[in-house]
Amino acid sequence: MTMHRRLLVVAMVSCFPLAAATADAPPRAASSADQVSVLDCARLLDTAAGKMLGETTLVVEAGHIKEMHAGSLDAEPYRRAANAAGKPFRHIKMADATCMPGLIDSHTHLTSEFSKSTYSDRFRLNPADYAIRSTVYAKRTLLAGFTTVRNLGDDHNESIALRNAVNAGIVPGPHIFSAGQFIGTTGGHADPTNGYRWDLQGDPAPKDGIINSPADAWKAVRQHYKDGADLIKIMPSGGVLDEGTSAENPQMTLEEIKAVVTAAHDYGFTVAAHAHGAEGIRRAVLGGVDSIEHGTFMDAQDIKLMKEHGTWYVPTIIAGQFVMEKAKQGWFPPQVARKAEQVGPVIMATAGKAYKAGVKIAFGTDAGVYPHGENAKEFEYMVQAGMPAIFVLQAATTLRREEVRPDGSYPRAPALTSILPPRGR
Repeated sequence: MTMHRRLLVVAMVSCFPLAAATADAPPRAASSADQVSVLDCARLLDTAAGKMLGETTLVVEAGHIKEMHAGSLDAEPYRRAANAAGKPFRHIKMADATCMPGLIDSHTHLTSEFSKSTYSDRFRLNPADYAIRSTVYAKRTLLAGFTTVRNLGDDHNESIALRNAVNAGIVPGPHIFSAGQFIGTTGGHADPTNGYRWDLQGDPAPKDGIINSPADAWKAVRQHYKDGADLIKIMPSGGVLDEGTSAENPQMTLEEIKAVVTAAHDYGFTVAAHAHGAEGIRRAVLGGVDSIEHGTFMDAQDIKLMKEHGTWYVPTIIAGQFVMEKAKQGWFPPQVARKAEQVGPVIMATAGKAYKAGVKIAFGTDAGVYPHGENAKEFEYMVQAGMPAIFVLQAATTLRREEVRPDGSYPRAPALTSILPPRGR
């Protein structure tokens, strides 16, 4: 087995016993602020250096790695010191495990999961229903090995409540950076009333994430600040799963995008932009967004601009593959199925082209479009797109801080050190 193949296997293994133990234990006990842990790892994947280390011991205290030692270590002095200080202590021996940093999914939707009934569910389910279901999806994501996520949009700020519950130790889940509600334009991909008959549509406003001017953009961002969001998600192009006719038409003006970005950066937010079409991507990059999500139809000009502006790219290949497959199974209305069949075959090739051109790439999946917990399939698709296995692991284990805040700081310190021990090599 080649090294690249071994690294891919490490990433794809679904048995993460430490993450599972953390998720199944009482949340408050698992997140003890002063706990001391000694972890004996048979191997350690150093994603920063891009190499596999041999036997390694980690000493973790108060959720932070305090010491790292090559080889084994006598844990008894640490046990005695912890006991003397009245701190809880764990010694975890993983004789056949490869430890690695917790995985990061930079594009999730933890408050929903697409199904055949999704379109009609909007008329039956309440925001509380989505919030309760999100606790199941959050735990499933954590057990899949993903310990940090960006949640890029919901309809009623349920993901902000979920983030708060995880941070308080009420429910198990990954560290969540929430964008709260989507921001888009009337009739666009973010409009929650798309597909409704006219008497039910109403007139969604900036408080609902719908803008139609630069002034509206400022109001929507300020509302997100008031709501407690961590970042902003905008929709400058059409999308696949809304009931509109185009997945790629531009849906925000350059002036609106610039207003969102200026306001967002004033308030300490980064801006992630959903964009499939080339013109929507171009406007988003020129408008100063921090990342392009999907980027299906990006052209050579878009790639050039992204490199010039240092814009991140989050491909979400798995989502394109999933919707293409389900379109053939009759899951969608005709106009949605047509868009899914257009996007699915293109997105993998686009990701490979962007990688070869040197665009900055972060790992993200659009979880919630496909079933939560299957995030790791994206590793396989990224490798198929032409990216080296070690690169895709690095893309999923180093959350570039500028993706979360322009100044490179996190909104809060993670409560737990993210360490995953997949079995074997």
